[in-house]
Order: sequence, then C-alpha cells, then structure tokens
Amino acid sequence: MELSDQISRFRSVRARHETAPLLLEREQYLRYLLERGFKRNVIRCTAAYLIHIIRIMQLTELRTVQREEIEAAGQAWAAYGGPLRKNNSKGSPEVFVRIARCWFRFHGRLFSLKPPNPFAELQREFTHALRGRGLAGPTVHGYTFRAHSFLRWYGERHDNLASVSLRDVDEYLSSKRNEGWSVRTVASTCQGLRSFFSYAELRGWCAPYIALGIRSPRIPKYDIEPRGPTWADVRRVIACANGPSAGDLRAKAILLLFAVYGLRSSEVAQLRLSDFDWRNETFTVRRAKRGGVQQYPIQYEVGEAIIRYLQNGRPRCSSRHLFVSTYKPHGPIGLAPMWQLVRKRMTLAGLQSSYRGPHSLRHSCATRLLGRGSSLQEIADFLGHRNLRSVGIYAKFDARSLRKVAAFSLAGVR
Repeated sequence: MELSDQISRFRSVRARHETAPLLLEREQYLRYLLERGFKRNVIRCTAAYLIHIIRIMQLTELRTVQREEIEAAGQAWAAYGGPLRKNNSKGSPEVFVRIARCWFRFHGRLFSLKPPNPFAELQREFTHALRGRGLAGPTVHGYTFRAHSFLRWYGERHDNLASVSLRDVDEYLSSKRNEGWSVRTVASTCQGLRSFFSYAELRGWCAPYIALGIRSPRIPKYDIEPRGPTWADVRRVIACANGPSAGDLRAKAILLLFAVYGLRSSEVAQLRLSDFDWRNETFTVRRAKRGGVQQYPIQYEVGEAIIRYLQNGRPRCSSRHLFVSTYKPHGPIGLAPMWQLVRKRMTLAGLQSSYRGPHSLRHSCATRLLGRGSSLQEIADFLGHRNLRSVGIYAKFDARSLRKVAAFSLAGVR
C-alpha cells in the first residue's frame, strides 16, 4: 500500500499532503514510523500535524530550530481558530510539540541549549556498580535517578566533583524542600545520595565522609492515613477496568495481580507467558528484592482476567512478556505506565488517598490477609519479604484483626 493511502482515503487530504512544502522530509519520517510498526491512525495524525508545523513555523526548507521556538509554535497552534479546527475545539500544544521535536530530531535539526553533562561517565559507572551488587531493578533505578538529579543540579554550578562538599548536599536538599518535596521524598533522596557518595569516596572522586554526614529527616513512625485502600474500595477500583477495550482488559488483569497477590510493579512487568502453567493452575514470580522464584496458585478471577486479556486484548507480537504496550512496536510494559494505570482507575473510583500507586494495592492485600487471620510470618512469605520487620507496617492499621491472629509474635517487629 502506498504511503498516501496510509495517510487518508480522501483525495483532498492526500492532495494537501502532496502539495505542502518539505514533502520528502515529511515522508521520510512517516516511512520510518511505518517501518517501526506504528498504527495507521498514528501515521495519519502525524502527517496532519506535520503540515500544521510547517505552516505555523513558516518553513520553506528544513532548518535547525530551538526547543523554545517549537514550544511557541505549539501555543500558537493551541490558539488557532481557523477553518481546519473542528467544532471550535482547542488544539493540543503537547502533541504538537512532541511530534515537532521528534521530526526535527529525526533529521538532526533540533538544537539543544542543554549543556553537556560533565558527570555522565561517573553516573554510568555508579549504575553498573549497583547492578553488580545484585540490587533489584527498581532500587538501582531509584538510586541512579537521585544521584543523577543531584549531579545535574551540581553540574550547573561546578564541573569538578572533587570540590563537592556536604554544604552542597544540604543546599540541594533545602532547595527541593522549598519546591514542595515531602519528607519521605527527601528521606529517599538522602538514602540514594548516601549510596552514591559512599561509592564516590571509594573511587576517590570526592572528599571522604560526605556520605556519613547526610542525615535523613525524621519520618513519623505511624501515619494517620492507611497506605492502601479498603478491600471494598479495591473492588471498586477493579470494577473501573471492566470495559471491553484492550487497555481495560490489560488493566483488570494487572490490578488483580497487585490486589490478590500483592506483587510489586517490577514483578508484574517481568511476568512471561511461560510463567503460567495452566494445566496445574499455577504461575511463577521472580522476586524483585529477595531473589529467587515463588509459585502461586492461579486464583479463578485472576485467571479469567488474564485469559480474556490474552484472547481479546494482547496484541500479536514477538515479545514473550505477558503484558506488553498497546501501541506498536509492542514491548514489555514499563513501570511508569503501570503506575498511571492504577492511578487512573483510583481516580475513576473516587478514591481521595494520597497513596495511589501499585504499592498501595500491595498494602491492601497484606491488610486483608491480616484481617483474615494470617500470621505475620505467613504474610511475609506470601509477599516475598525478607523478614517480619518488613510487614510490621501492615499491622499498625488494623489492631482489632491483629488481636485475632493466634500465631502473632512480637519477635522482629519494632
């Protein structure tokens, strides 16, 4: 099928595409998208936006542009009220800017004022060292991201890590508090920076004892608000994914795995088709933190949701991961889309809790197990925790159920 046929079945639309400036440059990018497997509606949308990009930015030839010029053009597109706008609706500056950036970047015409990162090599070495320690993927990502954020802030002021001091770290944390960071966010940042500066000291990149001087803020031992919704609210959240679309089928299966088994995001993302033994009605989970594997029976509702997703929602692709992206090229679903998936359904269900990610459903799972009489040791084993100290947090929100647990022991819970 010709590219023009992919763009539209209407002759007038194809004629507008063929007569607009920079036809060769536009079609090179559209063919690139086709080769990567993007759907026809994406090609159509991109082709239409490229014409508006050329018109608003007054391009007669492809030239190097700055990000600020693209963003200004995006605002002009949002305010456009000409005959091409349907129902007097406003345009999306975000989509305009994203497509424009990708097109200019594809042709090597996007000029960036962002200064080079003087610590890029150190960051890569630190990340490699974390992976060599056998840490879980999310832990490596978290520590790397926090170190990268600090180094980006520090790199705007200095180009030599040897001169960094504890005062710089305090100034960085103070600036983030002023921006509205929560106590928990600052505490997790301190943990990541201690890990980075411990390694930096070992490698001789900075002065010694900086890591020892980084003190985390005190976090309240007991929160007033539970970190997970009640089980009734969990059922409401899952009900918000009862639609027939591929996105809803995938969302329901993922929500049930979070709620029924208390899996972590990375554990769900790593699930493969071969992990499910439908004959024996079991599936295997690769533990993110404790390591190793753990088998579970396939609960009926979970199994039905996964089967419906496989039959009617999962796209045909070469990836052997259970959950894949809904758009081509289909690859394993990332952690951010899963967080957005849970947050979206919690919002639809009307939940007001500040804890709105996948981990909140893990808390709901543990609290439900506690309410049904499971011991803390049983909950620790079920959730893949290393010790009882990790599950003590679930007990503090349900004192009445805690008294009913005959096997409950205070050992290891402080």
